[in-house]
Amino acid sequence: MKALVLAAGLGERVRPLTEKIPKPMLEVGGHPLIHYPLAMLKGAGITQVAINVHHLAGQIQSGLRDGKSLGIGITYSPEPTLTGTGGPLNALRYFFGNETFVLANSDSILDLDLAAMIAFHRDRGAIATIGLFKPNDGLEREHIEIDDEARIRRMRLINTRNPLTYSDYPAELSDIDPASLDWFMYPGIIVMEPAIFELIPKEPPWPLFTGLFAPMVANRLPVFGYVHRGFFRTVDDLKTYEAIRREFEISPPRFKHLSLSV
Repeated sequence: MKALVLAAGLGERVRPLTEKIPKPMLEVGGHPLIHYPLAMLKGAGITQVAINVHHLAGQIQSGLRDGKSLGIGITYSPEPTLTGTGGPLNALRYFFGNETFVLANSDSILDLDLAAMIAFHRDRGAIATIGLFKPNDGLEREHIEIDDEARIRRMRLINTRNPLTYSDYPAELSDIDPASLDWFMYPGIIVMEPAIFELIPKEPPWPLFTGLFAPMVANRLPVFGYVHRGFFRTVDDLKTYEAIRREFEISPPRFKHLSLSV
C-alpha cells in the first residue's frame, strides 16, 4: 500500500514563519510537523509515500531526502502551479496503480490506529473512508454526518463565514431523519480505492471535498467515516501553532498508536 502526504500549501495563516520555512517543516516536539503523518503511515506498514511540493519545496526535499533515514521511500510530486487539495491525485494515478491507498495532511498530529482504519474500510467495501473527529472547542466547522452504521449521509461544507452559510450534499435527505445523524470534523486522513480515479475531475486545480467526496455522498456511493477518539492537533494558523508548541514543551503527549521512530 502507498500514501500521499499533502505538503504543497503556502501556509498563509502561519505567516510570517512560513515566509522562510514551509509549514510541513515547522517544528513541534522536536520534530518537523510532517514527521508525524509519516510516522503514522510507517506504523501501519506503509513505506512508499508520495509528497506533493510547491512552496519552498527545496527545504522539504533537503530535509526529508529520499526517506531512507526515516525507514520509508519518498517520491516527490512537484507542482509548479498549485493544483488544489484534490489535484495532486491527477498526477499520481499511476503511482498508486490498482491498490488501496491513503491520503494524509502534513499539518496534523493524529494518534490514530491507521491499520484498524484500513481494516474498517475493507470490511465495509467502501470506495473511501474518511477519518472523523469530534471537536469540543465550540468553533464553527464543516460537518460530516454519519448514520448508525458509520456511513456518511451528508456533508455540510462551509460556503461563507460572514455570515456563516453551508452548502449541503445532498441538498435534502428524504430517506433518513437528519436529527438521527451525528456530525464530526475532518482531521486529515482518508483511505481510498483506485475506483475514485474514475470520479475525479479531469483537470486540476480542484478541491478534494467539493470536487470529489461531497458529490460521492450526494450520489449515495459507499463513503464511510472512521471515528478517531484519541489525540488530534492541527496547525490551522499562527495561534494554534504556538499553542501546540507550548503544549508539547510543557506536557509532551503520550501516543497510543503513533511511533516517532522516524
